Amino acid sequence: MKKVVMLMAAAAMVACGSQGDKKAAQSNVADEVITVKTALAETMTVELTETYTSEILPYKENDITPAAQGLHIDKISVDVGDRVYAGQVVVVLDQTTLKQQELNLATTQDNYDRMVPVHEAGGISDQQITQMKNTLDLQKEVVENLRKNSTIKSPISGVVTARNFEPGDLFASMPILHIMQINKLKVMANVSEQYFPIVKVGQKVEIEVDIFPGEKFEGTVSRINPALDAATRTFSVEVTIPNANERLRPGMYARTTFNMGQREGVVIDDVAVQKQAGSSERYVYVIKDGVAEYRFVKDGRRVGTKVDITNGLAAGEEVAITSFTRLADGKKVEVKNE
Repeated sequence: MKKVVMLMAAAAMVACGSQGDKKAAQSNVADEVITVKTALAETMTVELTETYTSEILPYKENDITPAAQGLHIDKISVDVGDRVYAGQVVVVLDQTTLKQQELNLATTQDNYDRMVPVHEAGGISDQQITQMKNTLDLQKEVVENLRKNSTIKSPISGVVTARNFEPGDLFASMPILHIMQINKLKVMANVSEQYFPIVKVGQKVEIEVDIFPGEKFEGTVSRINPALDAATRTFSVEVTIPNANERLRPGMYARTTFNMGQREGVVIDDVAVQKQAGSSERYVYVIKDGVAEYRFVKDGRRVGTKVDITNGLAAGEEVAITSFTRLADGKKVEVKNE
């Protein structure tokens, strides 16, 4: 019995010693002073640029499609890759129907011309001569329509990018040719509504494409949609790109950068801004009176090695740029910037 009592007493002393050591260790951790390097938040003029991705489009494009179907194609004078000019004849359809209708027009015209003197002499009524005149006018319209649709001209200057038929084919609904104007191009950018008062027609825009890395092309805002998309809160902006040397082509992926002006912003070293695990939130440790404060911030664009902070930090505040794995809110710190 005496041995049991002695063992229990010894165990109690060990437990007390262990708890004391634990409390001491916790106290030491709490009192630990973390050495950090810091940087000051500064005021800087920040360029407000916004970049939007889009696809380069032809400035104009046109499908060569006759109004009448069921006609045979007599001739296609161009092929894919050929250049055409506005007004050039590119397709000729079967002329048989046109020639027949031209003969009918000649006969109708001759009949009308012979009956005009008869009407003037009182041989036929006003109603009869009017009916003949209406028939003549209708036949002229038929012939004019056939002429227009059997000899087809390109309405734009450009390059042929598709040819879907061959001479002798029976024309169906598919366009015979597709023509694109590419000596200047355009991109469409969906710009955030906050910039609606800023973007103006004639404004210069910077274009970059992956195929020419590091090279910049200049575009000009040519059209602004006056209505905003209620779902996306954006408005459509058309940017025209000169392309006299035709280095750029429709279908290329482009980044369109707008300069929206300047503002005075607060910037800090980019290493000071940390990402919270499991979220998109950003934070910094603000150092004040030897204590670290964990603070959420909103970051904007990068300016060299600096980051524009749009919310959560004031100019002149000191932030940690090292020792992030050891820092926590309320930790005591010692600043050493040597």
